[in-house]
Amino acid sequence: MARVVENLGRGGQSFAERVLGWSRPTIRKGLKELLSGQDIIDRFFDRGRNKVEVKFPSLQDQLRRIVEPTGQTDPTFRSTRTYIPLTAKSVRQQLIDRFGYKDAACPCARTISNKLTELDFRPMKVSKCRPFRKIPETDAIFDEVQRINSTADRDPGVLRISLDTKAIVNIGKFSRGGKNRCPTQAYDHDFAPEEKLTPFGILLPDTGKSFLWFSNSKVTADFMVDRLIEVWPKLKELYGPHTLVINADNGPESNGRRTQWLKRLVEFSHEKGVTIQLAYYPPYHSKYNPVERLWGVLENHWRGELLETAEKALGLARSMTYKSIKPSVKMIKKVYKNGVSVVKNEMEKIENKLVRKEGLEKWVIAICP
Repeated sequence: MARVVENLGRGGQSFAERVLGWSRPTIRKGLKELLSGQDIIDRFFDRGRNKVEVKFPSLQDQLRRIVEPTGQTDPTFRSTRTYIPLTAKSVRQQLIDRFGYKDAACPCARTISNKLTELDFRPMKVSKCRPFRKIPETDAIFDEVQRINSTADRDPGVLRISLDTKAIVNIGKFSRGGKNRCPTQAYDHDFAPEEKLTPFGILLPDTGKSFLWFSNSKVTADFMVDRLIEVWPKLKELYGPHTLVINADNGPESNGRRTQWLKRLVEFSHEKGVTIQLAYYPPYHSKYNPVERLWGVLENHWRGELLETAEKALGLARSMTYKSIKPSVKMIKKVYKNGVSVVKNEMEKIENKLVRKEGLEKWVIAICP
């Protein structure tokens, strides 16, 4: 194009644009290449505005630290979204207050809203996610749990895990309320299930690594501690923690007054030489427990399937991913005895090894080796 315009002489660019339909900027580019003898490289990646992460590399991590403690799972497990009762404007203000952003330089509320959406957080309140009841200590419990979790996440020597038991899963041709690409016939009545499985999970909120166990028996305090003992060598090898923070929802088998649970944890702490910090979420707020998000992903993963056998349930659990990581899944055949407790005299000795926070004795407990 440049050579043709040169041959046309004076007014060649205007003629080529008018008659041939050539672009004058393209012609000028060709003339520069002709004069220099080198091709001009198109730098499309340099065009437009850079992402906000270029200017603020730690922005996404800071947003997670702000919103994750308040994130709540859909209690119906109809979606895998995490809802946060915060607005983008309030998150922006926390960036200024907590991380030292200047008001003029801090990303605007619209940008923060877009980044929260990219991180799969929805800054909105959902009616079905609001708790039906609160207790007087609810706000104080949340403040203490958030403090413990934030401190744990910043300390490389502290490992935080979240554990919980999912509702019993009936094995059989039962409809799970989902859709399948292939038409599938399910029972239209609640017949007796062929088998019942109780899932128990341990999640590492910081990395997304998870461990799932399925059992035909009741998931008792002994069951939970045995699973913790089972997975501890791997956690010790990977992270080498001196302190273990356990987030739970104060269920009947793992609450702050369950004698057998506390006894086994004291024994575990002494045997492994690790400090244990129990940080329970308040009653009626179990959806804030991070492992609930794992259950939401699992429920949405197998919703359209018929769990006809235990093997199929375990296979679907193995094929799911949470934060792009597949869980470790195992079936436990051992039957655990229900209702095991500790006698009063022995429990008094165990209580001497527990450090309960004043005013929150049932929800914040420390166990030293």
